Amino acid sequence: MRGAVEEKRGRPAVVLGLGAVLALLASLASAAVPAGFTDATVTGVSAPTDVVFTPDGRMLVTSQGGTLRVYNPQNGTLLATALTIPSTQICSNSERGLLGVAVHPAFASNGFLYLYYTHRKPGGDCSTASPIVPLTAANRVSRFTMTGNTVALASEVVLIDEMPSPNGNHNAGDLGFGKDGYLYITIGDGGCDYNGGGCAGANDASRDQHVLTGKILRIAVNPDGTTGIPPGNPFQGAGTARCALTGRTTPGNKCQETFAWGLRNPFRFAFDPNAAGTRVFINDVGQNAREEIDLGQAGADYGWNCREGTQTNSTGGLCNPPPPNMVDPVFDYGRGALGSANGCASITGGAFVPNGIWPAAYDGTYLFADYVCGWIFRLPGSAPFSPAVDFDTLLGGSSATSLAFGPFGTTQALYYTTYGSGGQVRRVSYNLAGNDPPTAVASGNPLTGPVPLTVTFSAAGSSDPDVGDTLTYVWNFGDGSPEASTSALTIPHTYTTAGTFTAVLVARDNHGTPSVPVGVEVQPGNTPPVPVIDTPVTGATFAVGQTITLHGHATDAQEGAIPNSRLSWTVILHHSTHTHPFLGPVTGNDVTLTGPVPEDLLAATNSYLEIQLTATDLSGATATVTRDIQPRKVDLTFATSPAGLVVNINGTALTGPQAVTSWEGWALTAEAPLSQQMSGQTFVFSTWSDGGASTHAITTPPAPATYTANYQLSTDGGPEGFFTLAPCRLVDTRNPAGPRGGPVLTAGQTRGFTVSGACFIPATARALVVNVAVVAPTGPGHLRLFSADELRPLTSVVNFAGGQTRAANAIVRLGAGGDLSVFCGMTSGSVHLVLDVAGYFE
Repeated sequence: MRGAVEEKRGRPAVVLGLGAVLALLASLASAAVPAGFTDATVTGVSAPTDVVFTPDGRMLVTSQGGTLRVYNPQNGTLLATALTIPSTQICSNSERGLLGVAVHPAFASNGFLYLYYTHRKPGGDCSTASPIVPLTAANRVSRFTMTGNTVALASEVVLIDEMPSPNGNHNAGDLGFGKDGYLYITIGDGGCDYNGGGCAGANDASRDQHVLTGKILRIAVNPDGTTGIPPGNPFQGAGTARCALTGRTTPGNKCQETFAWGLRNPFRFAFDPNAAGTRVFINDVGQNAREEIDLGQAGADYGWNCREGTQTNSTGGLCNPPPPNMVDPVFDYGRGALGSANGCASITGGAFVPNGIWPAAYDGTYLFADYVCGWIFRLPGSAPFSPAVDFDTLLGGSSATSLAFGPFGTTQALYYTTYGSGGQVRRVSYNLAGNDPPTAVASGNPLTGPVPLTVTFSAAGSSDPDVGDTLTYVWNFGDGSPEASTSALTIPHTYTTAGTFTAVLVARDNHGTPSVPVGVEVQPGNTPPVPVIDTPVTGATFAVGQTITLHGHATDAQEGAIPNSRLSWTVILHHSTHTHPFLGPVTGNDVTLTGPVPEDLLAATNSYLEIQLTATDLSGATATVTRDIQPRKVDLTFATSPAGLVVNINGTALTGPQAVTSWEGWALTAEAPLSQQMSGQTFVFSTWSDGGASTHAITTPPAPATYTANYQLSTDGGPEGFFTLAPCRLVDTRNPAGPRGGPVLTAGQTRGFTVSGACFIPATARALVVNVAVVAPTGPGHLRLFSADELRPLTSVVNFAGGQTRAANAIVRLGAGGDLSVFCGMTSGSVHLVLDVAGYFE
């Protein structure tokens, strides 16, 4: 999800076969596949997120809005709408929604299927303002029972719950069964820290092993519906706990459901059908540098947010020192060119080619899609896993989301879901007969209007994969008139009777091989409605957190006023050259949304919202109008005194003075290092011009502003000389095995820590500058930090209430032995203590 959805507005089309009408969408871009292959539309479906197949060959497709549909994959016939999750129980804004589906290996006997969706909590508003405590939306995995082609909502059994979705994006959402019989599940890092920390590249939630974020999960799901922890899961025994229904456990412990961790947004994975056991590739979406494919391994740490693919992302916080034994991806690629494509920037679906269904060169190879550039690529299925070769091109930007092999005729074909062309399931098949059928693309203009209505039909975009083949276009206009055959791309036809007709095109090559028929719906005597967006008005802008109300109306020449029940709203977040879903489609009027935050500082320069209002008349004719609303951009300048020093804004290092683009209302984290070097001199932080601490939040004001970090020249080595240190973890009671770990601090307890020599603290140090984190307090209280040989009043005090409290740049005296003490001031309960040292005084 970054990406998984798109706003393309294709017009519904139909296919006629033996009298049956099959809804399709006409392609807006012709896919290009290697010789011998055909890429064809199977069916049109709005916002498709995932596709799987039942053992008896039915195709299940999920839509982001919460609908599960059942199709015949051979001809695209809709067999049933199996389930629609009520809007009161699902959040489908941003990149949330119904994201994945899997069927149990014993589905034929038990009917169990599994859905991954974002649960809307009772009374929740699906807000994406981060952080939100408590969260109003969380991702969950539930088991449902399918009977025939229907799924009863009441059959839901929740298996995994409370996986955080604080920012609306990076939800991951894939699930499937390996050959070991276990259910694998992906969960992303939530976009922003669930606990109120950083966002984007500064979000270290994936490194919290006690929370189900940025992980691959694995659970045992038995045919009778019971669940458990597979014996091969890496985290079991002492220091671990079940997190299935709470999404977390006590800090310092590890979740038993975790199979692998250190992932940003493992949007899709794929199991190798050719392997003897369970072999899985994980497609992890990158931030701004690398997209990666990882080989699934029990206990593996893939390194996010310390690194992105093979490139360093962060060297501070939990990434200092760098974690040992991070597992390299088997393949990663940078933003930009990949194969012959340009602009690739977001890996999505993947699938291994089953042996024997395509030419031998394809056996065992791995296919993966990039959402932003809209191409599918092919990799070797074994080392060396490169280079990436073009396979299916020109799908259109912001397109493919999921890939899967499924039945087609007597063999298998590749099916993929795409947000392109209004939403489709498409199929890539190989023609064993030696002559590949053409692909037909049909359109017409105008498609509505008073009778007599003359429509110019077009076959532009139709193609044949065989070099040298020519095409003839056979049109059936659907009104009883004779078929027309032409080699020209366009042909006119006049309708003299009002009604709804389907003009069907079949393209035939010079060998007589026909394409799949495609159709265009024509409504002579009818005109589409005219929708109007009333609010937001033209030129409106928004601030972060602002409530935006969508109100509109529509009229129709034949019907009059269109009721609100046939008005539909969709909101798209544009980000650079690609898009993200944000809201809808939502039926009705006076729909509200909240102004989002940009993904990061770069996104603040090139992101905005597009609002779409679609009206539908009684005949099914639709019309859509759009309106862009821009964020209220504000130029902020971050300076230092003296100039030339460095400050960190949302994790990005800036040399002062330097301007950035922000959005009004966006809370930025401004960090001024306590000490830094320039021109051989040491400068010590003094104040921010707004009076904030060295690290504090700045809420972007309506007007441009300058914030200056003031420094003073320091003389190193003097009795009060200050020395900076690379950020280093000094104390962490969540890690009982560490030298300065151990059990929690309990009420009334005082614990001493010898710190001299740790983190390069010399024996001559007399005081430390530390960042204090109070983690998971069971009640309110305070911590006092002091040296054992000083009087108690000479202390640093950190007060806390609930959740996690952080205190930046506390100064703590050290005892003569290089030690410090901590007193836990609580009436009852306990806390965990984390200290990061940033510098020392001599």
